[in-house]
Amino acid sequence: MRILDLYIGKILLRYIMVTIVVLLGLFTFVSFIDELGDLDRGSYGIMQVLQHVILSIPKTLYEVFPMAALIGSILGLSTLARDSELVVMRAAGISIQRIVFSVVKVGILLAVVAMIMGEVVSPYTETRALEVKAESIQNKGGRKGNFGVWMRDDNTYVNIGEVLPDLTLLNIKIFEFDNQNYLRFLSTAKQGEYSEDNQRWVLKGLRRTMINDESSAADEVTAAYWSTVVEPEILRVFQTKADQLSIWQLKNYIAHLKSNKQDTSSYELTFWSKIVTPFATLVMLILAVPFVFKESRSGNLGRSLFSGIMIGLAFFILNQAFSYFVTLFSIPPMLGAALPTMLVCALSIHMIRRIV
Repeated sequence: MRILDLYIGKILLRYIMVTIVVLLGLFTFVSFIDELGDLDRGSYGIMQVLQHVILSIPKTLYEVFPMAALIGSILGLSTLARDSELVVMRAAGISIQRIVFSVVKVGILLAVVAMIMGEVVSPYTETRALEVKAESIQNKGGRKGNFGVWMRDDNTYVNIGEVLPDLTLLNIKIFEFDNQNYLRFLSTAKQGEYSEDNQRWVLKGLRRTMINDESSAADEVTAAYWSTVVEPEILRVFQTKADQLSIWQLKNYIAHLKSNKQDTSSYELTFWSKIVTPFATLVMLILAVPFVFKESRSGNLGRSLFSGIMIGLAFFILNQAFSYFVTLFSIPPMLGAALPTMLVCALSIHMIRRIV
């Protein structure tokens, strides 16, 4: 039976890889066209667009993995059915359950690959992609590093420890230099919020220290306006995105956001999606088996491929749509992430029972 597992696995992986290449090409092209809308903003030129799109490929691959698994496995099994190899297997006494087991082994391998992609590769490349775009579009000398966001406003350098999802700023340091590049003022603030009414930043817990050649003096105020050209939209690109974090980083970041009274629904949805996606890939592979066997009996394998593509697209769209439903209708993030996979799993079990 090991030979059977290897043979089926080889066929499935070949067609899944072809499907991945086609889907990546399609989605990458759409992403490229979308990014052209930001072309020439700041120094965001065609080379930066290409760099951003290429770095975003692992994230795209992770998102289309379940759909590629379904379409590719239907193609692979349809090839076996067309060449009557599935009929030969059944005639040799190999049960449908055993064929499903061979498919499950491939699914486990792909689930592991999906997990590595979502936990290791995608967070790193997505962070780099966002950094490339942020550093190119904004023109205030901003950069995000291990010590927060650094920005320059004429002779003033600003360090922001963190930009929260609602654009609240934490741990702000402002260094003001004179024309001779001597530090004259050092200001620190625990928190900063943007006032829409006054179109200005309000710093809270502010301590401002004046520095001269012989001494320094400090003043503390509860809150004060911050006169700066740094706009909220510029800082938005430096927010921590859910796609940049692994499961464990997301768990810690969600706890951190809750302690700062932030909305965590989108981050919780991504957290559960990262857990569910490997299982979704496995379920999609299993779903291909009843599709092919059902249609091979009627001699209409083309219909099984079309149905598989439609279900794969519906699954992808449903996953994307639930990111909005969770926020709009207060759906629990865990349910929002798991429901599409649960529906496909129920469909798989129902269809397998009908052909066994």
